[in-house]
Amino acid sequence: MAYRIDPKIDREWVDEFRRRPIGPHSPQLQRVLNTLRDGPLAGRYVLICTRPYREWVLARHPGGRGRPFEILDEHRFSSLDEAEWAVFRLRWKEHTGQDLN
Repeated sequence: MAYRIDPKIDREWVDEFRRRPIGPHSPQLQRVLNTLRDGPLAGRYVLICTRPYREWVLARHPGGRGRPFEILDEHRFSSLDEAEWAVFRLRWKEHTGQDLN
């Protein structure tokens, strides 16, 4: 059975991710990340690097090969850490229904 995120219990690991979005991560946070990254590709939030090491844009995965990504131009980042944090927050909301501020 797949792990199900409990926002009351797993909220503790959000701060760890905020401090170190690239890692290394504790086993508890890694369990949460695995859950957030699991599931169908279609519609999943992803990052696309538009300028190597300098700019990333948020996008939605089309779910298959040969189809274009839905680029969300209003979400551009000059820091990979901030880009990863934005994706984490969006995926957290999808899984828990709760916003992270």
